[in-house]
Amino acid sequence: MKDVSQKPDSLRVARATATLHAPAACIDLLRSGQTEKGDPLKTARVAGILAAKRTDELIPLCHPLPIHRADVHYELADTFVRVIAEVQTIGPTGVEMEALTAASLAALTIYDMLKPYAEPDELHIEDCRLERKTGGKSHYRRALDTPRSAAVVVLSDTVASGAKPDTAGAHVRDALIEANFAPVEYAVIADDADVLADLLRSLVDGGVALVVTVGGTGLGPRDITVDTVRPMLDVEIPGIMEAARAFGQKRMPFAMLSRGVAGYASDTLIVTFPGSRGGASESLAATLPGLVHLLETGRAGGRHPGGYGEAH
Repeated sequence: MKDVSQKPDSLRVARATATLHAPAACIDLLRSGQTEKGDPLKTARVAGILAAKRTDELIPLCHPLPIHRADVHYELADTFVRVIAEVQTIGPTGVEMEALTAASLAALTIYDMLKPYAEPDELHIEDCRLERKTGGKSHYRRALDTPRSAAVVVLSDTVASGAKPDTAGAHVRDALIEANFAPVEYAVIADDADVLADLLRSLVDGGVALVVTVGGTGLGPRDITVDTVRPMLDVEIPGIMEAARAFGQKRMPFAMLSRGVAGYASDTLIVTFPGSRGGASESLAATLPGLVHLLETGRAGGRHPGGYGEAH
């Protein structure tokens, strides 16, 4: 199965349809609900909802998901019925397969209940398709439309001395490049408040759009990042690091100990990630959609299509 553990939860909705063609007399039976097995539309609705809830048991590589809403409804024409399935969850991956499975099984159920009243060649199912999905990376983008500059600053005495390699900062740098940030500067410095402050001022004065510090957000005597960055911020944005901590806390119990802060210094967005590989990668996974949205719309006064507070 695909690893979705590093994907943040979001509200995800999918709509799928399937069409069952049948003689007009069979469609009349659907309208009346009178067949020897009972009401086909009501029975198929239950079958479709159950199918959505059990898709992971039917399709081998689908992830089990909490289904917060599933429904099946119909459009009846003279010689066909269109089955419409809608499924909703809040999770790390989408419910496209759940919606498709619901539509398919509902159509099959109707087929089964109508087959005593038609010849085999008079019944056929076609055009099962996904009509719409929202949520996840298709709705909350994880890459910039237009490249913007970034810098990754790693704070670690041991890495700066050459005693061990950097993996956390390098991962963040590579992920930002993949997200269409360019150019992406990269620096490793010791845990020194004066050196960090001078470097940050230089990056802000140079107009770098995003600065990510990696390391120094803990409670040790050499963890100086937060105390250095916070006074430089003109506008603090608590929700960024709150999201990172909440995401990390679901994966390990020490994420609550990170003191990371985020906000704007002039027109530069600064975020402060933990120094561990896991902490840094999880923080970026949790915040990247918001960072992309903010850099493309927020400070510049742009519109917020689909943003917080608007109808989805």
